[in-house]
Amino acid sequence: MAECITCGDYTKFNGGLCFSCHQRSKDISPAEAKYKQKESSTKTKNNGNNWTSNVIKGRIAETLIEELFRSLGFQVFSYGMENSIPGIKDLLKGVRGDVSNSIRQMPDFVIFKNNQAHFIEVKYRASGELKLSMIERYGKYPFENALFVLVTKKHIKCISYKELNEGKEITPNSKNYLGKRKEFETDKDMIIEYCKYAIQFFENVE
Repeated sequence: MAECITCGDYTKFNGGLCFSCHQRSKDISPAEAKYKQKESSTKTKNNGNNWTSNVIKGRIAETLIEELFRSLGFQVFSYGMENSIPGIKDLLKGVRGDVSNSIRQMPDFVIFKNNQAHFIEVKYRASGELKLSMIERYGKYPFENALFVLVTKKHIKCISYKELNEGKEITPNSKNYLGKRKEFETDKDMIIEYCKYAIQFFENVE
């Protein structure tokens, strides 16, 4: 869908203005109009770069956690939206509703060990924070048994959806370390090793 270069609303042509912005543009000088167009173009470009950067960081975090669980003896199965329903992401653009929201929120992995299975959602946050509002951007999270593994610049932490729903959260100073989760017979030395990898990858990014 073509978007207005000033406000992002619908317009008939790519690179053009919507009706409202076109009307307002008649009241400013040509020089000011040219500046606003350049500013809008730069903002759009930067937003695109930020989106790409976030996707890359998210995938690095997912790979890190996938390999960590494999090293801990778990079977790891990719489960997220693109893995379970290839191509669905493009089809869901602009689609709203309970089903589409549930698909978007599918956890990244299912892990299996000792006759126990867990949904795992991996997040990277430079801030070291994770709270319910960050998870429920598309509405109520439908996978109530999911565990959220947070990769930060210094730690790998974990919290359940149930805990988030009770008002608990991960902060930079919280002690929600993955190695303390009762759900896993984890090797803390192995987790520390993967924390070092996280520092190596993320120490110079936001």
